[in-house]
Amino acid sequence: MSGHNKWSKVKHKKGAKDQKIGKIFSKIAKMIVIAAKEGGDDPDSNAKLRLAIGKAKQASMPNENIKRAIQKAVGSGDGEEYFELSYEGYGPEGVAVIVQCLTDNKNRTAAQIRHLFSKFGGNLGENGCVAWMFDKKGYISIEKSLIDEEKLMEIALENGAEDIKTDETSYEIITDPSDFETVRQALEDKEIEMEESDITMIPQTYIKLDEHGAKKVLRLISHLEDDDDVQDVYANFDIDDDIMEMIEE
Repeated sequence: MSGHNKWSKVKHKKGAKDQKIGKIFSKIAKMIVIAAKEGGDDPDSNAKLRLAIGKAKQASMPNENIKRAIQKAVGSGDGEEYFELSYEGYGPEGVAVIVQCLTDNKNRTAAQIRHLFSKFGGNLGENGCVAWMFDKKGYISIEKSLIDEEKLMEIALENGAEDIKTDETSYEIITDPSDFETVRQALEDKEIEMEESDITMIPQTYIKLDEHGAKKVLRLISHLEDDDDVQDVYANFDIDDDIMEMIEE
């Protein structure tokens, strides 16, 4: 699982420098709007809204911004209509890539995603061309220093977690999507802080990248994630820690 989480951790470290906070908040606000429009403004009865609010809190998004996004969704009905779109293709080194978007203009988004794949050494494909290489799972990351492994296993497994893995600094909990909320809530009830909690796409296998390949792949991923319409990017690459440290410098 280290391959899945490594880029996520780098993004958390670099986020303030590489992405304007306003852009991050804007993307999360769109998630909140579409979740509230679909399932109502009560997070207790709207799992999709709870997930979006959880992302907002992890990004330190002010409560006022969260409330404003919900009010926009359930207000007069005016404003943008957002569409959920998914694109699939291959990046440099044969890395499989899934791009999930929220947009108010399908044509603009399709053209931009195609342009970014082409510009940075990838090829956009048909839907389904790489999705079979990924499993949809609940994913929770917790710092090792916050809880004993045995205690965490007890809480997570009793509430439906499929697996718990560790790397140098974190525990990684994997769940079926249907059990994700139960596990997340159990951890929250125990006041265990989560680094990351989300429904995600986890690769079945990974492509190991050298420094040259890593730079090419991360260039594509970074530009995709920087696009205003892109919400999430999933890819099946793995990069050794020493190579990642060189790239970060």
